[in-house]
Amino acid sequence: MTGEEAARARITAIPVRRPERLAVLDRVARAFEPGVRYTESQVNAVIGGFSADVPALRRGLVDEGFLEHDRVHYWRCGGTVDL
Repeated sequence: MTGEEAARARITAIPVRRPERLAVLDRVARAFEPGVRYTESQVNAVIGGFSADVPALRRGLVDEGFLEHDRVHYWRCGGTVDL
């Protein structure tokens, strides 16, 4: 598998080891544009492109500081950014 294929591969399980889990979450977080507010349904649609386990990935993104949320919106607050 090439690096590009690996980047597009579906996530079938969230790694238990934190370094690997953070790498997976960073990959998902990069799909969100910094400064943009998303509804939960928009977040779910983006995450659904990576994995069927949307709630676990969404919770992981929030718990690890990649996304923040209030009662209505989510926004990206962490992760790497392409320059």
